[in-house]
Amino acid sequence: MTQTTIGLQQPALTEDQRHEAVTALVPATVAGMPPTAQSFYAVVRSNGTLARGFEAVSAAHLGTGIYQVIFAHDITGSAYLGTLGLDTDSGESPAGQIAVVGRFDAANGVFVQTFDAAGNPADRGFHLAVLS
Repeated sequence: MTQTTIGLQQPALTEDQRHEAVTALVPATVAGMPPTAQSFYAVVRSNGTLARGFEAVSAAHLGTGIYQVIFAHDITGSAYLGTLGLDTDSGESPAGQIAVVGRFDAANGVFVQTFDAAGNPADRGFHLAVLS
């Protein structure tokens, strides 16, 4: 059996794929998240100070467009999601780009680089989410 969605046809799972999918399941809670899931976040100003966060311990400006954010948990193997943004509830954030990756030699850290719209290193405020 295949599933069709607006002209896209998905191939059926093989027996091995079906077994892998079923054995990898973690039961969901009423809220839909598995009981082992954790989410952390940080809102960091362009000068590297921590505006607010959940389980975020600190943020630091290491150089033009270079930051680190430290959390209270080991976040090795987590997903890091970053977006440029202000620390206020509204306003206009400057255009640019962001790159996020685990912090070398710090199991509870994230390394963040921000750039202007042309791709040059630039100090930008950002929002960071860690899904573990």
